[in-house]
Amino acid sequence: MPKLDGKVAVVTGAGRGIGREHALALARAGAKIVVNDLGASLAGEGADAGPAHDVVREIEALGGEAVANGENVADFAGAKRLIDGTVAAFGRLDILVNNAGILRDRMLVNMEEHEWDAVIDVHLKGHFAPTRHAAAHWRERSKAGDHVSARVINTSSPSGVFGNVGQVNYGAAKAGIVGFTLIAAQELQRYGVTVNAIAPNARTRMTEAAFGEIPPPEEGFDPADPANNSPIVVALCADEAQDITGQVFFVYGGVVNMLSGWEAGELFASDERWDPDALLQELRDRLPSGAAPPGMLASMHQAGGQSMRER
Repeated sequence: MPKLDGKVAVVTGAGRGIGREHALALARAGAKIVVNDLGASLAGEGADAGPAHDVVREIEALGGEAVANGENVADFAGAKRLIDGTVAAFGRLDILVNNAGILRDRMLVNMEEHEWDAVIDVHLKGHFAPTRHAAAHWRERSKAGDHVSARVINTSSPSGVFGNVGQVNYGAAKAGIVGFTLIAAQELQRYGVTVNAIAPNARTRMTEAAFGEIPPPEEGFDPADPANNSPIVVALCADEAQDITGQVFFVYGGVVNMLSGWEAGELFASDERWDPDALLQELRDRLPSGAAPPGMLASMHQAGGQSMRER
C-alpha cells in the first residue's frame, strides 16, 4: 500500500457509502482525515452531524487521526471554511477528494427547475468551491518556494460519461465534473497538483434509489462493495503518481478502466461547403440510427441495474 504518512486529506460526503470507504482507506495508508459530510438526505435536505462523527470514530479505532466537518461544500464561503479549517487543524492540506452528492431523479419532461438546480449545485459547484480554495492554498505555498505534491480526486459517474435515462440533471453535473477535471489538471500542474476523476459503481443509497436493490452475493467477491472504488484513490494520492493527471477511471469490482474522452471519429469531408441534403444522406448511410451508446449499455449491465422508469 502507498505510504501517505504525514499527509492530510479532506474527503467530502464521507459519512456514508463510497466517501466513507475513501476516508477509511486513506486513513489506513497513514493520512490524517477531515471527514466532511453535511448529513443531508439523499435529496439534499436537512443535516445530521452523526454520520461524519461515526466515521471519525471508525478511523480512530484503526489508530488513525480524524476530525469531522459539517460544512456544505456547495456554499462558497462554507467550502473556504472547510479548507482553512483543515490547514488550521493539521497545518497543511495534501489531498482533496470531492465526493459529496445528491439525487433528484426525474425524466426530462417532468423535471422541475429546483430539481435541476439542486443537483447541479451540490455536484458541480460542490466540486468547484473546495477545489478553488484548495488550489489557492497550494498556489500560495508553491509561490513561497514550498515543494507541493498535492492531489485532487473528483467523482464523476457512469451516468456522466455514458448517460442514463432519468438522470439528465445528475448526468449533466457528472459530465461537467469530467470537463472540470481536465481543465483543472492543466491549470494546476504548474503548482505540483494532479487532478483526476473516478466514475464509480457501487451499492449505495444513490444506486438503490436509481436502480433498485443490488443484493450482495451469497459468497465470494462482491463487485458492488463500495470499498472496491478506494484503491484507485489511494494509488493516485501516492507521491509516485505525480505524473498521472487529467484522467478519468471507470471502476467496478476488480475492473479499473482508464477512459478515453472525446476524440476525432467518423470524418465527413468535402472540398467545398456541404449541401445539407448530401450531408444528411452521408450521415444516414454511415452512422447507425437509433442505437444506444454501447458504453452505456455495457456500464449498466456491469452495474446490474436498469434504466430509470418514467416518474
